[in-house]
Amino acid sequence: MRVNRLPWVQIPLSPPFLKGINMDKFSFYLSRNFTFDAAHRIVDYAGKCERLHGHTYMLKVTIQGELQESGMVVDFAIIKNLVNDEIISKLDHVDLNEIFINPTTENIAMWIFEKLQKPFEKFNCSIYEIDLTEGINNTVSIKK
Repeated sequence: MRVNRLPWVQIPLSPPFLKGINMDKFSFYLSRNFTFDAAHRIVDYAGKCERLHGHTYMLKVTIQGELQESGMVVDFAIIKNLVNDEIISKLDHVDLNEIFINPTTENIAMWIFEKLQKPFEKFNCSIYEIDLTEGINNTVSIKK
């Protein structure tokens, strides 16, 4: 389908190409990936991780929502801005022990999930899944 981008051509917001399609049979899940670097030490742990050390964390945020008249569930820029404001700005290049009692990947993932729930509700979306990878080999996934 060719889209004419001339300024005087009006493209309808409600997608006419969806006429006759039962939207009830579709579920929409949007994901965006982020990274941040942080240090931590695991509390009450016997091993290398009891000492202060750092990781690059990879965060994948997946939201669920309904298709809006715009043809989008939510703009990816909104996902980017919300996660950067609510999560990345608070966790990037910090000592996680100053934020969490015991900064395990599980505890951090749970905190991220809880922190993002309300902001996405304003856009008629919900958090479906958080995947938090510590380093390159260890991932925690959390769904509600």
